[in-house]
Amino acid sequence: MNEEYLKKLLEDVARGAVDPDAAYERLKTLPFEDIGFANIDHHRHIRTGYPEAIYCEGKTPEQVAGIMAKLADRSANILATRASREVYEKVRETLPDAVYFDIARIIAIRRAETAPTEKVIAVISAGTSDMPVAEEAAITAEIAGNTVDRIYDVGVAGIHRLLARTDRIRKANVIIIVAGMEGALASVVGGLTDKPVIAVPTSVGYGANFGGIAALLTMLNSCATGVGVVNIDNGFGAGYLASNINRL
Repeated sequence: MNEEYLKKLLEDVARGAVDPDAAYERLKTLPFEDIGFANIDHHRHIRTGYPEAIYCEGKTPEQVAGIMAKLADRSANILATRASREVYEKVRETLPDAVYFDIARIIAIRRAETAPTEKVIAVISAGTSDMPVAEEAAITAEIAGNTVDRIYDVGVAGIHRLLARTDRIRKANVIIIVAGMEGALASVVGGLTDKPVIAVPTSVGYGANFGGIAALLTMLNSCATGVGVVNIDNGFGAGYLASNINRL
């Protein structure tokens, strides 16, 4: 449910095309709908520009399917993150148009195609092992209506791979950096561009990486200006934030 839906509904009531009681039935689940195990925030699209996303870890397949079905009644595009294939198979029983992105572990429904933005979000990963988080960021941004340029496996251990793509990096309006190990890639890219850089530390790395804390601390202490940092492995948060910046 978004602003366009509400405006059209009110216009239909005003011109007599929709009965007020029928309009009330459509609106009575605002601002949220209680389905017992979850309170579904149908109002979020109106407040923030995006519908509620579902974080699947810790939820049963039945719970995720139930939430997605309710959201699908009132939202055209829906996103569920950290979803297993088992969860996807359950969702598809009631929502056959759901699509599963294996690497990103995302379930998506896209019923309203929007013209992609001219302004590009670049998603840059240090290594192939960082791809699950990078893809989570990229797909989140794409479903929100953005054009995404993926630049993967260009970490600082072979920095010539990154420098060979400097032109693509500088054409981007927002840049997401996804890196584990020591997380130095964010500082390097931050020093190459005047665009905002969103750094995503990943839990990829050996013992002293401490599950992403080493990369997180490196990114927080970056000497490059214009670098902001989200939580460890939070590709969704980076993609969402980049989309907000890109549509300003």
